[in-house]
Formats: sequence, structure tokens, C-alpha cells
Amino acid sequence: GSKIPKIYGTMRVAGTVIWATDLKESSSTSGGKGQPSVTSYTYSASFAVVISARPIKGIGRVWADSKLLRGAAGDFKTQIGSPFGAFTGGSKTTNGARLYLGGEGQAIDSLIASAEGIANTPAYRGHAYAVFEDLQLASYGNRIPSLTFEVFADDGAVSLEHVILDMAGAGVNAACPAQFGGYAASGDSVRGAIEALTAAFPVRVSDDGTQLHVAEGATNTIALTSDQLGTTADRSKAQRLSMSRRSASLIPQTLVLAYYDAARDYQQGMQRARRDGGARKEDRLDLPVTLDPAAAKSLIETRLAGIWAERATAKISLPWRYLALRPGDQLIVPGSADVWRISTIAFNRMVLELNLVRTNVAAPLILAADAGRSVTQVDLPAGPTTLAVLDLSQLSDGVAAQPIVMAAAAGVSPGWRAAVLSQSVDNGASWTSVGRTASPAIIGTATTVLGAGSTTLIDMKNTLDVQLLNSDMQLTDASDALLLSGANLAMLGGELIQFGHALPLGGGAWRLSGLWRGQRGTEDRVNGHSISDRFVLIDTNTLAALSLSAGLATLKVQAQGVGDSLPAEVDILNPGLALRPPSPVALKAAAQSNGDMTVSWIRRSRDGWRWVDGVDAPLAEQQELYTVTITPSTGVARSMQVSSPALTYAAAQIAADKAAGATSAQIFVSQIGTMQASLATTLSLPLI
Repeated sequence: GSKIPKIYGTMRVAGTVIWATDLKESSSTSGGKGQPSVTSYTYSASFAVVISARPIKGIGRVWADSKLLRGAAGDFKTQIGSPFGAFTGGSKTTNGARLYLGGEGQAIDSLIASAEGIANTPAYRGHAYAVFEDLQLASYGNRIPSLTFEVFADDGAVSLEHVILDMAGAGVNAACPAQFGGYAASGDSVRGAIEALTAAFPVRVSDDGTQLHVAEGATNTIALTSDQLGTTADRSKAQRLSMSRRSASLIPQTLVLAYYDAARDYQQGMQRARRDGGARKEDRLDLPVTLDPAAAKSLIETRLAGIWAERATAKISLPWRYLALRPGDQLIVPGSADVWRISTIAFNRMVLELNLVRTNVAAPLILAADAGRSVTQVDLPAGPTTLAVLDLSQLSDGVAAQPIVMAAAAGVSPGWRAAVLSQSVDNGASWTSVGRTASPAIIGTATTVLGAGSTTLIDMKNTLDVQLLNSDMQLTDASDALLLSGANLAMLGGELIQFGHALPLGGGAWRLSGLWRGQRGTEDRVNGHSISDRFVLIDTNTLAALSLSAGLATLKVQAQGVGDSLPAEVDILNPGLALRPPSPVALKAAAQSNGDMTVSWIRRSRDGWRWVDGVDAPLAEQQELYTVTITPSTGVARSMQVSSPALTYAAAQIAADKAAGATSAQIFVSQIGTMQASLATTLSLPLI
């Protein structure tokens, strides 16, 4: 029962759903060993929406429940189909969204036909419509949203004359060059479809029984002479010009024009015209056209001036030889300085009896106008996805039972919002959907090489320059107290660093200083940085956790957003930093009086990273156990396991190694954890 408008020019119009499937439910499960299993459900639907009852050239932006769904660049802001889809013109079909322009040769849609059967599927020829395939509904309350479309039906502005002639053809004589940006025509007849326009634009409609005449201004102006006025059937002279005037109390004081403003996302704008002396009431004209504010202001001021001019009416009689006159013609009448328009004509006993209305002959007003405050939505393309996959240690207190692998993603455009994540644990043979990314992360690339630095002192020597993906990303300073609580933690290459100072260099470039190096068990990555290292700020709000089991050799992760033709992919080998104890520290050797060498060290713990109580950190492993390897410069290496942080390198062993020609020995100490062994700490010991 909904009326389908015919769209002219450029217009924002609400679509009408003409076909839809039931909601489609999808589920994904997260969690794993040591964590509860959580199942999340998402819903999607496929449907078709008719846009215009005449062919169009294309569409621009699309809004769903007033939220921008498709940008001016053609980029979708939410997931459609698999993968993300894009509108295509004509009858070409792709995954996602398809647009049919309304041509008389358009084919039926394959998705509708597969559901309804070819014999039951119309092609909707002459009607423009769009098909959405698997539109994700989470952002719309799990229901099909109300869609509005920016429609391009004609090139440039459209004239009232073009609209009338297109709708009525030979049945109308139109001469009205008034232009507007777009028009949504609806109604049960041509007259009904254009009556809103004729109420606002200075055009006149008349019907001579053969054609409907629509004209802007007069098609004919005649100057009468005194001897032609007042003719009656008995040829006597009656009163030449009978005039009357409506009371000003019947005329509205204020006239309001409602229109659509393209510069404000086609939101309804309002312009007012006011004239003192009229009734204290306000009349309103709702015009379903696209106008700029100045044109709307000029139009409504001209219309109010015309209403006041038309207060005056008159009657005259003319001889039969003026039978060629038509309603809408203008007369200049002796004895009156005004111009009069013929409203009606009656022919009675060889005499024409004319009813006249005074006409406003002033030139249309050209006025400036304020559109009002704009509340348009920001339309930024999403752009391609940049993906980083981080193998992290435990970020909070507690002991990890499985690898802590996080996905961080963002885009080169501030318009990037999210991407769909998939992972493969069999080297790409199969893929599993693992949900969506978190909020956009702060990601960049090193533009200088970070040199080696101490892991026990604040690195005041080195600085690091990074280029962030887009200029909307920001970094901040942090005090020592904030750094101690974990602020400004970032992954650079494989090293976790913290920075106390962030200096903006412009254009998304930053210089970081006051560096804390090799944080949370990444001391082995302090050396070997390059100019292309990936920089990722660690913020739990921007990280999506991946559920993995221990002992995984290879992990592949893909992310695909609305701006990606192909997914971004990252490979991780042997993830599990959180399962690895940090390597021992303070490794040293002390000579004893009997010739033995006592080797000792201090263990660390992966159960938290703050030494808050001044006593030993918790063991966090099933048992305390170390592997110690002594490798002389010449001779055979020997390994042993000990259960305490000390070992005796006996005098006899030292003597044997020296006798074999060794002048030094390398001592390697590694803690054996419940699930992994730590990296070894090394001490070089001269044998004197």
C-alpha cells in the first residue's frame, strides 16, 4: 500500500521493503583451557528495497536508521555479505549489495529467484531497487533497519517543466523553467503529483478541456482601452472595473517553507517570510524538493509577496472578440496601476465576464539565508586494514594457562572502524571465524632505528621516531608513577617498551624518549631493531584476544574490513610468550678457597611483574627447576638440572677443562617452567 515516488534530479528518499528472508542466526565460541566457553550470536537478513518508480542513474550515500551505511565513496560502514560487498549497477550480481537501475530490460535478481523460484520472481522493470545480502543487524536491534538513499535520477538540476512533461507527456502544455536539485513525485494523478510545487513556485495551472496548461508567469499580456470595458449584453455601459479586497486579517503574517537541504544530508530545512499587518497566524508549505537555503528563502519571500498582492480581485466584462483569452493571461486595465491575471472566464450572451486577481509583477527576490546548524554525519572512507598480531606475556597479575595472543587492527583512514577476524592453526588449510576486532588500535611504523639499551636503567640515550597510520591517532606523556602501573606500553618489533615522553612532529609523526626497555620478559629483543619495525600501543580496549592451545607451531590470522578487497594476514610462529618463565638474572660466579666455583642467580616469576612486597616473587610453576650448561672453550659441554638457584663448578671439573686446553667457559642457565623453559642467561667465566 505504500506509494513509490518517482525521483527526479538528486534526492534522499526512503526505500520500501518488497522482499525479505527470515533472520539468519550465526554463532561463534570463544574461550579455551582454563577459561569459560562463551558463545556469541549474530543475526543477518537478506532483503530488497524499492527506491523509485522510474529509472535512475545511480545512488550515493545510504542511511540505515539514520546511521551512515554507505559513504559517498561507495564504502560500506558495516558488514554486508561474505566478504564485504559493494553496490554494482544494472543487473550484475555480486556478494553483498546489488543495485537495479529500473531499466525495461533488467533481469530478475538471482538471490530472490533462488528463494522464490524463477516463475515467482518479477524483474520490477521500470522500478529502481536494491538487494542487500546478509546485512549484519547487530547495530540495528537485530531487525531490518529503515533505509534511505541518496538517489541520482538526472544529471544536475531538474526543471519543473521537465518533471511535468515526463509525467504527463502530451496531456500537458508546460512552460515553467523553475529549477531545483531534486523532487520526489507522488500522487494519484499528474495534478496531484505537482500540486505541492504549484503551491510554492510562481506557476499557474489551467485546464481548457483538452490540455492541462502549466506556466510560470503570463503567456499573454494585453493592454485594454477604455471603450472595451464594461460591455453588457444590452450594449449599455456598466461599471468598468469592479474591485474588492480581502481583509488583511485573513492573510497569514508568517509563511514557512519546509524543504530538503542537500548540504545537510538532505535533512529538512525551514525558511520563513514575515510581513506585518496580517493575521497572527503561520501557514506552512511542505515542498518535497531539494533546494539550497538562499533559493528557499527567496522562494518563500516571493510567495508571501504574491499572497498579499492577490488580496485584490476585480471583475470586468469584454466583447466577444476576446474569446481567445485564457485563464492565466494578464491584463493591463485602464484606471488601475496594477497588472491583473485572469482567474476565470464565463461567456454569457456574447459577453465575456472575467474574474481577475492582482498580480505581483516584482522580480523574484534574491536573498541570502542561513541553513542553520548542520548535524551531518562524518563520512570518512574506511580504507584498507592494517593488522598486527601480538604474542604477549601476562598483562595483569596471575599465571597464564594458554598463549596470550592479541589482534590489533586499524586503518590508514580515521574512518576505519572494525574488521572480521579469522584464524588458521593448520597453515591455512582451514579457517575459523573468531569474531571481530576491538576498537581501532594505535599502530605505526618506526622511521628511525632504535639502538640497543639497558633493561635495568631508563634509556635516556636513545629516542624512537614513529609514523602512526593516521593523524587522528595520538600519544601522550606518562609520569614514572604511571609507567610503573603499566602506562604507555608498546610493542616495537618483538620488544615491549614503555615511553615517558611523546613529542608530536606533525603529520602523525612522533618522537618517543625516556624509554623503559625489554619489558615483561622481552630482554632478548633489545637488539636487532630495524627502520620498518611495527609499533603497536598496548591498550586492552583495542586488543581482541584469540583463543589458542599451548604447543601451537604456527598461527595465521586474517582481518577483513569494509575497505579491503583482500584480507590482511599475519603469521606467528610458536606463540606462547606468556607460558615462558622470564630468564634468571644476576648470574655470577664466586671462587671458593678449595678451588670450587659457586655459580648463583636470581629467579624471576611470570606471576605479575611488580616487586611490591620486597620478598621473593611467587614461583608460578609446578616446581623450581633449572637447566645449567657449562661449555668450555675447548672440550665437552656438560648439562645438569638443579632445584635451587645455585650450582658448584667443582675444582676437579675446572682442572679437567683447563687440561683439555680451555681458557674460558660459558655458563647457560634456564628455568624449566610448567609449560615452557625460559631463555638462557649467559655468563662468560675465564679459567685462570
